[in-house]
Amino acid sequence: MSRHQARKRFGQHFLTDDSVVEGIVRAIAPARDDRVVEIGPGLSALTQPLLRSLAHLTVVEIDRDLAARLRNAYAPAQLTVIEADALTVDFAALGERLRVVGNLPYNISSPLLFHLMAAADTVRDQHFMLQREVIDRMVAAPGSADYGRLSVMLQSRYRMDKLFDVPPEAFDPPPRVVSAVVRMVPLPADRLRPASDAALQAVVARAFAQRRKMLRRGLGDWAALVPWEALDIAPTARAEEVSVEKFIRLTDALLQAGVSLAPG
Repeated sequence: MSRHQARKRFGQHFLTDDSVVEGIVRAIAPARDDRVVEIGPGLSALTQPLLRSLAHLTVVEIDRDLAARLRNAYAPAQLTVIEADALTVDFAALGERLRVVGNLPYNISSPLLFHLMAAADTVRDQHFMLQREVIDRMVAAPGSADYGRLSVMLQSRYRMDKLFDVPPEAFDPPPRVVSAVVRMVPLPADRLRPASDAALQAVVARAFAQRRKMLRRGLGDWAALVPWEALDIAPTARAEEVSVEKFIRLTDALLQAGVSLAPG
């Protein structure tokens, strides 16, 4: 079979280091009857070892040449190939207790993480390889330079653990950045949650749009309607100092005050 040329428009970097693959599979620890969906299987670096443990695997591949290779390499009873952009796939329709894995294309990683949030109720866990800088933002704590919109929104829905770093030379072609692997486990139904996820998104987006400003200024005309003292948010606080819990309570307070909150 001819060598596949990595395509820049799909952000393709193929994992070639067996020890990294083994580390990811160990972290996932797949059981035979697990319902696993792999995003971006590429040249099967992860697909093949996963199938040693699984009865069946579903993959989402946008590249039609790679999708054809996968169909030729594996029987339909073993592998279901969804040839599509992962951003258009309804993951919630793929079944309950999904385990989603993949080496995500760096050019769509944040939009894809937000897209997957819509299916979180049907997901058991997610294991992804991403740019390390993105994972550092995902797991960042309040008060750190990496803490921002991505941190708040994802932490409102998942417990996340950065597992290990992956050097550029583990890929072909090597990316210009260090990668890392993250585990994401949806928080339970009894978690603290906003009255409206869309409203939380709107508040967080506005709060971090001018992150160097004090939150009272950054929120503009909404600020006068916020019960700052009751929420225990300091008058001088900046968005990066406000915890996920306080952002949720702040959002609910604005909704109760009659503010119309829609994502910007």
